[in-house]
Amino acid sequence: MAAMPSPPSHRLHAQRVVTATLAAPLRAAMFQLYAHYYGAAEFERFVADLLEKDEALLLFDGEGEVRGFTTLKLLTLTDQQPPLRALFSGDTIIHHHYWGEQQLAFSWIRRAGELKAQAPHLPLYWFLIVKGHRTYRYLQAFSRHYYPHPHQPTPPPLQALMDRLATDRFGRHYDPASGLIRFPTSQGHLQPEWAEADPVALARPEVRYFYQRNPGHQQGHELVCLTELHPDNLRPLARRLFLQGLAQ
Repeated sequence: MAAMPSPPSHRLHAQRVVTATLAAPLRAAMFQLYAHYYGAAEFERFVADLLEKDEALLLFDGEGEVRGFTTLKLLTLTDQQPPLRALFSGDTIIHHHYWGEQQLAFSWIRRAGELKAQAPHLPLYWFLIVKGHRTYRYLQAFSRHYYPHPHQPTPPPLQALMDRLATDRFGRHYDPASGLIRFPTSQGHLQPEWAEADPVALARPEVRYFYQRNPGHQQGHELVCLTELHPDNLRPLARRLFLQGLAQ
């Protein structure tokens, strides 16, 4: 995903919802979609993780069916110098019939701009844990500099921030040496038919790099990633959408 495509026709529409207000039938529909693509899916764990997040961005089709979603939580580190904020992405899935559309990505980057506008003087980072190559490719689609990167070493201050965020959240399950989060048993992993890249995707260096860095992705291992959400670090379309949110 070297570049984001132009916005598609509005086959899907996105809606932002505070997770605590999600009705039980909607939670169940989200889980049903999630469990279609992820193994080791447990409803109670899914709901607990969902409610721990601040917000969900949901995709609905014209009949009101949930076709995709992502969750997010805003973290604030006041003991850092300077203080900073990090947008942590949780469960993310889009029905494969809609993989060509980008409504969720567009809504997400606009929302990131809105959150940046709440505290424009504080750096805002995207803290992402990745167990699938499609999600990893969004880093390149959005950002000029993201880490870990196939061709750029991670600057020590950003590596330290990645280690801090991952350790705070995942404790002993995070291994700083590898940059991976490994649980004793899978907390969710892509089903084999969705996990592996086709030959076209495998030709991309970032996809091969992801497999190199996260060889245990099929067991649910997560690669810790980070990029700064700032106009100077965003690619043209992502920057335009981010600035739209920043101006709200």
